[in-house]
Amino acid sequence: MTWRISVDRGRCMGSGICTALAPSSFVLDGERSRPAPGDAAPDEALLDAADSCPAGAITVTEDDRVIGPRD
Repeated sequence: MTWRISVDRGRCMGSGICTALAPSSFVLDGERSRPAPGDAAPDEALLDAADSCPAGAITVTEDDRVIGPRD
């Protein structure tokens, strides 16, 4: 099982919260975040990053089903 991470760079504010919570899964690229290459292993930190993003720019999916951010 793998998760796919996407970051809407148009919405991203570059706060860096995602890189602090899941540093192996996110990279600050200039003033915006982007996911590290490839799919990610399931990790609660990824869901925390999606939940904590102040711009709501992070989406985590599993088998095309959105699992983060959580409601």
